[in-house]
Amino acid sequence: MEAGASPEPDTAEVLPQHKFDSGSLEAYLNQHLPGFGAEPEAKLTVTQYRSGQSNPTFHLRKGFRAYVLRKKPPGSLLPKAHKVDREFKVQKALFSVGFPVPKPLLYCSDPSVIGTEFYVMDHVQGRIFRDFTIPGVSPAERSAIYVAMIETLAHLHSLNVQSLQLEGYGRGAGYCKRQVSTWTEQYQAAAHQDIPAMNQLSDWLMKNLPDNDNEENLIHGDYKLDNIVFHPTEVLTSDLGHKSTRYMVPSGENPGQLETRGSLHLQGSLKSLFTYICLLWIFPAYGIIRFVLTLANELFSCYYFKEVIEFYVQNENSGDRWKKPLVIDKLKEMAKAEGLWNLFLPAVSGLSQVDYALIAEETGKCFFAPDVFNCQAPDTGNMEVLHLYGSEKQKQQWLEPLLQGNIASCFCMTEPGVASSDATNIECSIQRDGDSYVINGKKWWSSGAGNPKCTIALVLGRTKNASETRYKQHSMVLVPINTPGVEIIRPLSVFGYMDNFHGGHFEIHFNQVRVPATNLILGEGRGFEIAQGRLGPGRIHHCMRTVGLAERALQIMCERATQRVAFKKQLFSHEVVAHWIAESRIAIEKIRLLTLKAAHNIDTLGSAGAKKEIAMIKVAAPRAVCKIIDRAIQVCGGAGLSQDYPLANMYALTRALRLADGPDEVHLSAVAAMELRDQAAGMRSKV
Repeated sequence: MEAGASPEPDTAEVLPQHKFDSGSLEAYLNQHLPGFGAEPEAKLTVTQYRSGQSNPTFHLRKGFRAYVLRKKPPGSLLPKAHKVDREFKVQKALFSVGFPVPKPLLYCSDPSVIGTEFYVMDHVQGRIFRDFTIPGVSPAERSAIYVAMIETLAHLHSLNVQSLQLEGYGRGAGYCKRQVSTWTEQYQAAAHQDIPAMNQLSDWLMKNLPDNDNEENLIHGDYKLDNIVFHPTEVLTSDLGHKSTRYMVPSGENPGQLETRGSLHLQGSLKSLFTYICLLWIFPAYGIIRFVLTLANELFSCYYFKEVIEFYVQNENSGDRWKKPLVIDKLKEMAKAEGLWNLFLPAVSGLSQVDYALIAEETGKCFFAPDVFNCQAPDTGNMEVLHLYGSEKQKQQWLEPLLQGNIASCFCMTEPGVASSDATNIECSIQRDGDSYVINGKKWWSSGAGNPKCTIALVLGRTKNASETRYKQHSMVLVPINTPGVEIIRPLSVFGYMDNFHGGHFEIHFNQVRVPATNLILGEGRGFEIAQGRLGPGRIHHCMRTVGLAERALQIMCERATQRVAFKKQLFSHEVVAHWIAESRIAIEKIRLLTLKAAHNIDTLGSAGAKKEIAMIKVAAPRAVCKIIDRAIQVCGGAGLSQDYPLANMYALTRALRLADGPDEVHLSAVAAMELRDQAAGMRSKV
């Protein structure tokens, strides 16, 4: 962006990983886009929209003219995804029949211009409501907004696929029958016990297929309030914004391909099993997400959970303790085949942080569920680092196999010799030596290092530069685990528990470890910048998983309270136990809402704009969940301390979160500083 230029609302400076040669773009548009060069003295300014994760989107201004540019993301993250040429074709077809989308102006297939193919459309001036409660809008206008949304969606559904020349993008008629049949076959292949209700549901769906199942309709894949641009002052119509052509396909077909089916689509990768139910009962997207994952959780608890527990009990003290049971690989194959994979990464899944927060809550109820969907820590954070900051070579070598689940990783930051809560204390040295970096230091609590698939470590260390501030004295480097000088010393336990399933937490020493200079991520002195980018979404994921854990603890508490008799009455009849149950429910609702608010702020404001909410929930969630688990242990008595219940292990893991990613005290100080700043700003604005 040019110095002094005012960014468009919802835009900011272009992210480092998405920067391109604006001079090359300007020269190309001058030559190929009519009217672009009408003001030759004006300079082109480029800012980036913070919404829109699948394909990076940019606001272009040239004098009095404004445009929007959509391009493929850099690198080879998913070679068949992000088809901007399809987006352009669909948008052009819709615009040609008067459907309210921005006018598509130009498509460029030449990657030499800005590094990837792209297209340009008119900039549509209007309002975008990020907050679904639409604050400050009168009831009458709110009603008009809803009516406009419905009318626009109905208009889209009324369009003829053939006349738009968009036929052939999907598999054609009979979608509902095909969907129910596929769902039934997948369920039968996966089920290890008979669930009569599921069989009844399948039979009912097949017997009640809609009469118009042969229709082929155009369906919007992500139709919701914040994906619509409304008139600046009036609700006359609604223009679908730059995300209007995001569509989903089943596994085996090309991502990005437009669907032409007689049914409603489910946002993101969770397309699939209950789409038809969505059509019949118009479930909200979040209700479907929770419904699907609750079913998955039930299946886990029936068979898989028992098999996994038996594996770890048998191998608790053997050399195989870090391995995973074969059933996990089977579950991962099933999840991957259904597209339920890498759900945490918006650029891959198409899910927002709010969407994924709800998924994380469900997977938090089952300790191996995140791994099944390739959504386990620390790999999620490491993949986010490589996706956001890695070079093309680093992405190809390490990100691709991590996304596929072929390898695992660990994260090395905390050190035994210094107070790592102040990350500027980190002493592990990363020094340049010719075309290499040499790493020396001791790390511990390096999560995931015991995983047999662990191949790469992300290491934070000091690269001294006297001319820079203390926050630019550290860098992050990729170190293959098998590099000479990498010594895995010992696993660390949490309250005596070994985290066998997730690869444990290890002390690792780096002794004259030499790696190529190309293994440095982003650049020298950028370590804290990378770490902050990694920790924002990761903290949300941890917190929402603990909400699921709290739900499980409360369930155990209630079951025990209804089954156990003490002093001649059931435990729940004792007022103190009843109050524990009530207080636990209240606490869960509080931390869920705060977590969702933090996730919403990340979606709408970015991690930097959500700092206060992230810090608040990082303190509130583990504290509240520790108290809930403690109450459940108390209700279960001696049994709650034993291996017969998961509560002791749940407590250990949750208590550790009050130190992981920063102790409570650090986050409280940060919240206080931000609150004082906000209060001062509020007082100044009143003067």
